[in-house]
Amino acid sequence: MEAVDAGLAKAALRKALRTARRTHVASIEPRVKALMFSRPPSPLSALVPQGAVIGLYHAGEEEAPATRYACFFHEDGHAIALPWFEARGARMQFRRWASPHLDELLCPDPYGSRQPPADAELLVPEILFVPLVGFTDTGARLGQGGGHYDRWLAAHPHVPAIGIAWDSQLTKALPTETHDRPLTAVVTPTRIYGPF
Repeated sequence: MEAVDAGLAKAALRKALRTARRTHVASIEPRVKALMFSRPPSPLSALVPQGAVIGLYHAGEEEAPATRYACFFHEDGHAIALPWFEARGARMQFRRWASPHLDELLCPDPYGSRQPPADAELLVPEILFVPLVGFTDTGARLGQGGGHYDRWLAAHPHVPAIGIAWDSQLTKALPTETHDRPLTAVVTPTRIYGPF
């Protein structure tokens, strides 16, 4: 019963936070938005070992953008990996994004986003930057609801997960379940939360 209650609470909170995120993103002047998330702040870069495989995501319209982080780490000599799905409902894997400067190297994925082609090298990220709908100042994360990142992180418990978010996505508390894994840190346009 508790899992059902937490699931319902998460669904309601997800809806409210998506609405707040949409309003927030729409209020940002485009030239200002273009300057945000241009490179990871120094304390965040310090969490990334030299040469580590970096897992990122191809952001949706209202998600905090991750492409400039991908470019930064790629230019610093890191391999960049994006989520890859064989089909809807398939487990999430990661494949190499040959060059974050070339979006045309990506293909449509089963969920309406973009992913590397099926012949791109399979990689296992050593640091994972994750999208989110909401987060707390203690590192709790509310994702999209598909559970892809939860399952991947459960299978790779040693991999630090860092959230990228808009400031409006901060919330005081989130309902949590046993499979929910706290983030190592969260970065927004104005501050870093953590490392926790």
